[in-house]
Amino acid sequence: MESGDEKIRVKVPNERVNEMFAIADQILGGRRIRAICADGEERITRIPGKMRRRQWVREGDLIIIQPWDFQPSKADVKMRYTKTQALYLSRKGVLPEIVDIFGMGRDEHSGDDDGIWDIGEEEVASEVASEEAETEDESTDET
Repeated sequence: MESGDEKIRVKVPNERVNEMFAIADQILGGRRIRAICADGEERITRIPGKMRRRQWVREGDLIIIQPWDFQPSKADVKMRYTKTQALYLSRKGVLPEIVDIFGMGRDEHSGDDDGIWDIGEEEVASEVASEEAETEDESTDET
């Protein structure tokens, strides 16, 4: 059984209660963290007592936060994702681009490369023929 085939159950933010993804940007101390949120805002978040000793939040961790109703510049941390869970969410394209630390949610083929890396069969055949001609010329010069 390969690790890519198994399914992972991951909790996602509940939009009805105003939860969102965020990245822990800086540990401020005193159970406080500066976080960059999915809506582009930077908030001071608080780790509640019930998760304080169970889940340790580090800089760069993907977390779920819930902004306060009466002071939107602050929020509570609701959950911390493990690296495996965050990578899974990134691969599935669930994460907003601002908090996608792995960058896997973007479409690989949507770039404007205009086929510059595509080499047609005719070009390959002409390159091979010119290389063969050069090697033949070198071998006749040596004899």
